[in-house]
Amino acid sequence: MNRNTAFDQPSRWTWVRRVFGDFDLPLLIAVLLLATIGLLAMYSAGYDHGTRFVDHGRNMLLALLVLFLASQVSPQKLQQLAVPLYLFGLALLIVTALPGIGVTKKGATRWLNVGVVIQPSEILKIAMPLILAWWFQKREGQLRASDFVLAGVILLLPVALVVKQPDLGTALLILASGLYVMFFAGLSWKLVVPVLVTGAIAIAAVVLTADRICEPGVKWPLMRDYQQHRVCTLLDPTTDPLGKGFHIIQGMIAIGSGGLSGKGFMQGTQTHLEFIPERTTDFIFAAFSEEFGLAGVLLLISSFIFLIFRGLMIAAEAPTVFTRLLAGAVTLSFFTYAFVNMGMVSGILPVVGVPLPFISYGGTAMVTLGLGLGILMSVARSRRLMQS
Repeated sequence: MNRNTAFDQPSRWTWVRRVFGDFDLPLLIAVLLLATIGLLAMYSAGYDHGTRFVDHGRNMLLALLVLFLASQVSPQKLQQLAVPLYLFGLALLIVTALPGIGVTKKGATRWLNVGVVIQPSEILKIAMPLILAWWFQKREGQLRASDFVLAGVILLLPVALVVKQPDLGTALLILASGLYVMFFAGLSWKLVVPVLVTGAIAIAAVVLTADRICEPGVKWPLMRDYQQHRVCTLLDPTTDPLGKGFHIIQGMIAIGSGGLSGKGFMQGTQTHLEFIPERTTDFIFAAFSEEFGLAGVLLLISSFIFLIFRGLMIAAEAPTVFTRLLAGAVTLSFFTYAFVNMGMVSGILPVVGVPLPFISYGGTAMVTLGLGLGILMSVARSRRLMQS
């Protein structure tokens, strides 16, 4: 009897195939490629920066563990978690905003001490596409304009709380993830195009009138002084070359000095002479560009494009409205991360605190990325299991 039971037990190889066999191989290849690039970049930029490289490797392993665990959760379970996770994240944001409770660093109250210091806004990067995908799944086949209005309220509540912290970069990522869901759910182009046109006109007006509106004493409506200063510095970094403009100027020098093939691994002078500020976090793209040049940058961008296209293919083949909206929004969130970070380091966007996925140092952001990728894996696995 025992002998038969032993024969019936699956081998270790069978168990491994059962657990990992449904993983999406192209997506896994993209993740491993970006992780390898990230480790190389962090070793060069952070080997003499305390324990940054070791901590970065630990954060990656933790993110991979989160990816694996999230991939084992079925989309049905994710759908059930959408409302509780959103309400939990919103409650933490409210608690963080209460006087004397939130942890303040450099004038921003973004963190909460619960035994360990956490950043509640990171939860909303995942909770927002989850809750809106859940909402539009519930309204499938009976969508009305009022449904989009309510979705907008669900989106703007946490965004407003994060802007108040202030944390414009994270607010932008949460806003983008929600807008992606709304767009994929069928938001009319009649509403999208006017917003895009208005934004383009506003940007052109700011650029054309920069000399006048950036003069001392001129106040911009709806913007804080530091936000106004960031935009004006973007338009002309030389107005504050040793302050906010220093980041942009040194970043552009590093990127330009990399040339076609770069200065070589661990040979970046701007990086290792510490001209690049935040070289292991927000500005690591400048350090990478200096050492690996245009060839390395093209490889990095190609890796992101591969990841994004694979994610969109998973979304297009997903079996339900919820999984399609969720996978599409999570995928385009990676695009937003990469575009905003590279744009601000290159001097085409204002400097905001947005990390470069897999490359920048940051524990909470890395775990959030792992969770997002795990959700994509879960959607891909659910499709395969339905087809088998």
